[in-house]
Amino acid sequence: MTAKSAAWLSIIGIGEDGLDAVAPAGRALIEGAEVLVGGDRHLAMIPASHKAERLTWRTPLSDTVADLAARKGRAVCVLATGDPMSYGIGVTLGRAFGRDALTVLPAPGAFSLAAAHLGWPLEEVTRLTLHGRPLSLLSAHLEPGARLFILSENAETPAQVAGLLTAEGYGASSVVVLEHLGGPKQRVIEGVARGWDIPAGADLNTIAVLLQPEPGAAILSKVPGLPDEAFHHDGQMTKREVRAATLAKLMPRRGAMLWDVGAGCGSVGIEWMRAGGRAVAIERDKTRCRLIARNAASLGTPHLDLIEGPAPEAYGEIKGAPDAIFLGGGVSKSSMAEIAWERLAPGGMLVANAVTMESETRLAGLFADWGGDLARIAVSRLEPVGPYHGWRPLMPVTQYSIRKPL
Repeated sequence: MTAKSAAWLSIIGIGEDGLDAVAPAGRALIEGAEVLVGGDRHLAMIPASHKAERLTWRTPLSDTVADLAARKGRAVCVLATGDPMSYGIGVTLGRAFGRDALTVLPAPGAFSLAAAHLGWPLEEVTRLTLHGRPLSLLSAHLEPGARLFILSENAETPAQVAGLLTAEGYGASSVVVLEHLGGPKQRVIEGVARGWDIPAGADLNTIAVLLQPEPGAAILSKVPGLPDEAFHHDGQMTKREVRAATLAKLMPRRGAMLWDVGAGCGSVGIEWMRAGGRAVAIERDKTRCRLIARNAASLGTPHLDLIEGPAPEAYGEIKGAPDAIFLGGGVSKSSMAEIAWERLAPGGMLVANAVTMESETRLAGLFADWGGDLARIAVSRLEPVGPYHGWRPLMPVTQYSIRKPL
């Protein structure tokens, strides 16, 4: 069976200008559908004379996915808003049924329409959604001069965004709310984050932000090596200079999974996620787990998975093979490194840091048995000494790293 003949599920993007703007190919798929799926607004556009079975979205969405699976092989047509592949239903259905099952015909999406209205080059704008996602995700994208497009959860989202920007020291940022773009109900509202008092409007809106920090705002980079004071911690953390070197060895990349073992305040896992990856933090201390959760929210990585418990026992709670593992504590514990190595995906990177003689001896043994790289990182910081200044050394860190063969 060819990919074309296997396609039974069409997804038609519809803009604010309605069915009249849908291309002939999309109209034909709608007219030939045996099953029509969509929200009440979209299904109301279809003439009552259309004989197709009609399904509306259910909560949870997985129930509707199951409904569609039960109708596999029939001509099913999903009516979606704008571009179904931009944070849309097309992404979910593609994962559920595979690309060969789908025919996708998009309309101009909210981001494209917003870029056209504002004259912003789309490739220069960071795009994200807060629909069904925590507001704190926004914190990972705060940098001077950056431009953001944000899909809202509802009419309250613009005020919430303005409040977060103000709290984070970006109250001078310009905020534009674009409602029902491309249709007769289009409305554009402009203001500044600090003092935002514009009443809530339409639930269907996109927010454009031009970020402008106020004096005293914390300027944080996505490049690893955030200041230590960016994290809430109890002193047990991988310090800035060592953290930057550690993440350089781990080599974050988009979508890759890290296990941050003995996570402390979560600094390594959080910085990995700010660079585009996914992470699980494993920490046995309950108080530090609370610090990790607090840091993850404040630094824009609320989806950091957190497991409270000792390693390597906690490894059993995690499915799949990670792309990288960082052993930040407990490396001297029997079998800690060996079990991590077994779980690591082929081609993955294992990095372990040690500050005690016992842990350093363990890393030397791994180096003798497995090979890899062994390095010592020594950092001194200039600090006041009475009326003068002097270099105060941090504890040296021995770092072991090795890549698992493919």
